[in-house]
Amino acid sequence: MYNQANECPIWGPNAGARAQYDSRNETASVESPRTDGYYIITREAMSTMRSDGMDDSEKARLTTMLVDEREQGMTWPMVRMARIEEAKRSAPLPIPKRAERLLRYLVKCSAGEIGSEIPVLDVLTPYYDRALAWSESTGESEITFLSEYLSKNGWVEIVEIPNTFASAAAIVTVEGYARIDSLKTSSVDSAQAFVAMWFDDEMKDAYDKGIKPAIEQSGYEPMRIDQKPDANKIDDDIIAEIRRSRFLVSDMTHGEDGVRGSVYFEAGFAMGLDIPIIYTCRSDLVSKVHFDTRQYACIGWKKGEEAELQRPLLQRIRDRIGEGPNKA
Repeated sequence: MYNQANECPIWGPNAGARAQYDSRNETASVESPRTDGYYIITREAMSTMRSDGMDDSEKARLTTMLVDEREQGMTWPMVRMARIEEAKRSAPLPIPKRAERLLRYLVKCSAGEIGSEIPVLDVLTPYYDRALAWSESTGESEITFLSEYLSKNGWVEIVEIPNTFASAAAIVTVEGYARIDSLKTSSVDSAQAFVAMWFDDEMKDAYDKGIKPAIEQSGYEPMRIDQKPDANKIDDDIIAEIRRSRFLVSDMTHGEDGVRGSVYFEAGFAMGLDIPIIYTCRSDLVSKVHFDTRQYACIGWKKGEEAELQRPLLQRIRDRIGEGPNKA
């Protein structure tokens, strides 16, 4: 029933991956440095990859989706046909954004030892493969280009290291850490959690019994813009309050009129500021969430059982954000 293979279905046999094929579920569970971790891929998607294929830039965009899903809390993101088509349609990341993502990866690698040498330019190390994944890169020349961009801006120092294939590594500078901090506009000490949701009586129990108590029990104060007593120009207030927030809870539930554009805007604005987002949605509507958001891990809840949302949301906040300053 289970077959082992040393191959990444996305990047091929030279990606240093391990895959386990489950014929019963017609899926493969894959651990691949080239995608920076684990993912599951369906048999149909694997077959399409082999027959029609994807070019390297499309594979890189698919890899970006997997990296971002894990950052949003999904341990095993799923690659289905819809994800492949989405990767083919989507636009590549801008070069400055790719450079910032590479810098984020370098900071992540050096978290335990400031000033450590990270051999992202050594093609024989997993650091190189994971750097490709984080920066939506397709090969050595792109990693070199982005590393030189970071170096010219003073965010990393490129140093020579002997006895390696590339003979060079990157060290994050003080200016590099400052750059990452400047991109995180929400304060790590903030006690506020912004709630983006459909403001309708139908959502009262989901908020009162699920979202609000989960946020409060984790040590944060929920902010709903419709409940702000001194609201001025609402668009300005939304932007200001998101900037002040430690994280955002985005509930994608909607009524018969369709998706809530404001909720998508608020989640997108927070994502642009690197503010963590936790998604929730009524279970029967999860499949109707727009495909740009469907890739992220979403906590489902059932109508009439809104109180059951509290426990998984509380756990997700603790796992991804940590307990807040109001925690007794």
